Amino acid sequence: MSIRVKDLFDKNTNTLTYIVYDPNAKDAIVIDPVLDFNSAAGKISFESIEKILTFVLEHQLNVKYILETHAHADHLTGAQFLKKKLPGSLVGINSNISIVQETFNKVLNLKHVKIDGSQFDILLDEDNVLDVGTFEIQTIFTPGHTPACSSFLIDGHLFTGDAIFMPDSGTGRCDFPKGSAKDLYHSIHEKLYKLPDDTKIYVGHDYQPEGRELMFQTTIGEQKEKNIQLTQSTSEADYIEFRTKRDEILDAPKLLLPSIQINIDAGKLPPAEENEVRYLKLPISEKI
Repeated sequence: MSIRVKDLFDKNTNTLTYIVYDPNAKDAIVIDPVLDFNSAAGKISFESIEKILTFVLEHQLNVKYILETHAHADHLTGAQFLKKKLPGSLVGINSNISIVQETFNKVLNLKHVKIDGSQFDILLDEDNVLDVGTFEIQTIFTPGHTPACSSFLIDGHLFTGDAIFMPDSGTGRCDFPKGSAKDLYHSIHEKLYKLPDDTKIYVGHDYQPEGRELMFQTTIGEQKEKNIQLTQSTSEADYIEFRTKRDEILDAPKLLLPSIQINIDAGKLPPAEENEVRYLKLPISEKI
């Protein structure tokens, strides 16, 4: 059996969504679907979801799981809207999502959001294996960017989310609440870099440095040799020092606050208020 991978790139958020499928048996999963959001107008739209559905329909796929590598801070997830269009599909995420939920619930006072992960259909455990019919998914916990990050290993194909990017882009940031450069070093150096060198990596974002063309697929071997922030020979201390200094000068993602409110709740929109309108929160702090 040889799985295939369809990539879909959202230019607005530099996000890669992947459809992993068996072309013969038609078993399939979707990783990190995007919900389009115009923050200035406060409007959601479904162009990215429609691209997924079009491909699924054209190839007559049976999508069994919609998986999140983590609770994203730079785009809204389309998991719930996609699930409605794909009856029988289940939404899954790292079981440590409860840590992220509790953290941001305190920051944003999201009283409607449960902090036990129960909004998700499946909470994945370390080394959890999901049966998709003709192929299996191994969950590898890769915390650091957030405490609830996972990478998914499927028949020699590794989907890393925001843990590691293309070699010329490095790794994910670690300055979000409960993030940890030490944890991310361990996740990459002591877990991912232990996989065979020919393991194919599919990254969660590509920011196209210096205007290069889109790239999203590399290998463990290439990362160990060429990643500009963390190679096989990079020490933990050097990586932590670099990552910490780098994160100090990074701006917050433009869609951080809208994204996190939706994504920790499995992609559900906030409940409508008495005027039948839904609202996102924007905390304000005074700088003294």
